[in-house]
Amino acid sequence: RNFYSAQTTAFFLFQLAFCGTAVTIVSGAVAERMKFSGYLIVAGLLSGIVYPVFGHWAWAGALYEDAPGWLAQMGFVDFAGSTVVHSTGGWIALAAILTIGPRIGRFGPQGKAIEGHDIPLAALGMFLLWLGWFGFNGGSTLLFSNNVPPILLNTLLASCAGGMAALAMSWCSDNHGPNVVRTMCGVLAGLVSITAGCHAVGPVSAIIIGATGGIIAIFASNLLIWAQIDDAVDAIPVHLAAGVWGTLAVALFGNLEILGTGLSRPQQLFAQFAGIAANGFYAFTVGFVVLKIANYFSALRVSAYDEKRGLNVSEHGASTALFEVLEVMEHQRNSGDFTATVPVEPFTEAGEVARRYNGVRKRFVSEVAAREQVAVKLRQAKE
Repeated sequence: RNFYSAQTTAFFLFQLAFCGTAVTIVSGAVAERMKFSGYLIVAGLLSGIVYPVFGHWAWAGALYEDAPGWLAQMGFVDFAGSTVVHSTGGWIALAAILTIGPRIGRFGPQGKAIEGHDIPLAALGMFLLWLGWFGFNGGSTLLFSNNVPPILLNTLLASCAGGMAALAMSWCSDNHGPNVVRTMCGVLAGLVSITAGCHAVGPVSAIIIGATGGIIAIFASNLLIWAQIDDAVDAIPVHLAAGVWGTLAVALFGNLEILGTGLSRPQQLFAQFAGIAANGFYAFTVGFVVLKIANYFSALRVSAYDEKRGLNVSEHGASTALFEVLEVMEHQRNSGDFTATVPVEPFTEAGEVARRYNGVRKRFVSEVAAREQVAVKLRQAKE
């Protein structure tokens, strides 16, 4: 075979993007407590061992029709990666979370939810993912044909339905009104859910699949909280839980003629379940064993001190205007020396805080000096 042909190279680059997607799923789940070196181990494990092997089982026939993997021969269908990409990343994320544990302060008697620091930026990221998903699903035809527009329509409908379902659930169950974060998770869960069968279902089925995916993701998120498993960005509910559902939905809603496996609906459901089970067993087992061994020889998690400082600072030596302000303030509190001014970063909120604090510090220092002068004069008067 010519492994350097244009077709093979294009397929490799396309799969490279899919593999990168699976790797980044883990990064969100383990946020704020895994060492960068630990994440490199995860990336190497997933991209070097887990994804290529399972991808071959399910998708080898996409490149070489005469050499399909054993899951494809069985009739397993995952058009654009609900299981191959998303569930694989979700299983490795679960293995990583169980290995390193929850963030400080997340659970326990004093535990509480740790909110994201910039929801608008997260929303922007969600919209970028949403936009990219049309290429993710539409491009999985491997050519531009009349099959692409229905795929794009199903992708849009499922994502909207997932977002609306999650919005409705959060509105009904949350005393604070509709939850933006859960709505975003619902949109992504709808996208993950439709990914496996976007080529073989109709618009109404796409809406049902997407809405159900959004609901399943919310329930899975609540289940993780109940089990005290700390997924920082709900990567497991969105990618693993919705991925499993979307893969099963292929058999429940897919047009059997379009699927082209020659199986009856019950047989197709069994093939889908077999693929899900194989994916879960292989990805989670390999991930959990390798990460446990790696963690035994060198801790994958940062120290409590580094976690509280933040990984941008402790792992990468980065800093922010706010961090520098807080560092100076902490030094002054510990040393009692208030002579140094706090650095001011112009045109930032932290800079404005620093400027106001410097004003308070200056007034404090002058008041202390004035009181010391009064005390000296009183002592001199007594003498």
